[in-house]
Amino acid sequence: MINFFRNVRKRLLAENKFSNYLLYAIGEIALVMIGILLALAVNDWNERRNDLDKELQILNQLKEEYETNLIQLDQKTTHRRYIIQSAAKVIKYIDEPTNVDKESLLSQLSVVIGDPTFNPVQNDLVNSGNLRLIANEDLKGLIITWPSNVASLTEIEQIWSRTVWEYVVPNYIDIGIFRNVLHKWWNDEKNLKWILEGIASNQLEASNSNKIPVTSEILKNKEIEGIMSIAISLNQAANIQSQAIRKRILEILDILNKEIIEK
Repeated sequence: MINFFRNVRKRLLAENKFSNYLLYAIGEIALVMIGILLALAVNDWNERRNDLDKELQILNQLKEEYETNLIQLDQKTTHRRYIIQSAAKVIKYIDEPTNVDKESLLSQLSVVIGDPTFNPVQNDLVNSGNLRLIANEDLKGLIITWPSNVASLTEIEQIWSRTVWEYVVPNYIDIGIFRNVLHKWWNDEKNLKWILEGIASNQLEASNSNKIPVTSEILKNKEIEGIMSIAISLNQAANIQSQAIRKRILEILDILNKEIIEK
């Protein structure tokens, strides 16, 4: 093909048809430019198609991750509700100590040593540079600010976790009830299900102690009342923050579902 065009140019020059040669040369250049532009257009189309395929893959991955995050968030919120309810019952026992059943008291105290933490699946879109593939600007913004939303909840959870292990558990040990509280914890399905799947509770059983204070002595302990108040306050604060995060997750999932359908 190149030789053909070269021969045509030589023939036109040999026949001294410069004007025809000039027109031909311009036409040849135009054809070359059109060919280049077409090649670039095809290449751009292929790149765009690849980006769209990658975007759809990312959107589906994000949808799966945030659905998983929502399930976990709801589970941790429910766990905190159990803690709040149990702490409130203990405070009621303190205010109305008559005929309080010791086993019931120990059961409620066992729930309070739980320290649920929300550990969401974290995507690496920002650091990987793949965030640019997402066309929806609103979705980009929500993903960028997601870590800061979770950080607020994490801070409250960490405060409660430290409170449990640095204050609550040592207090239970000091007043001589921790062994029995632990026994209750391991034998309460509501507690056990948060950490175990398919393991029978009797496989991890902590035995009771017969050397335990009477119920009235436990209820008179000033620190117990303070612990229950802190448990209610911090876990309620965590659940309030969880509701804000839940709203954000639903907002993200709504955009993701619409984007996936449109793709």
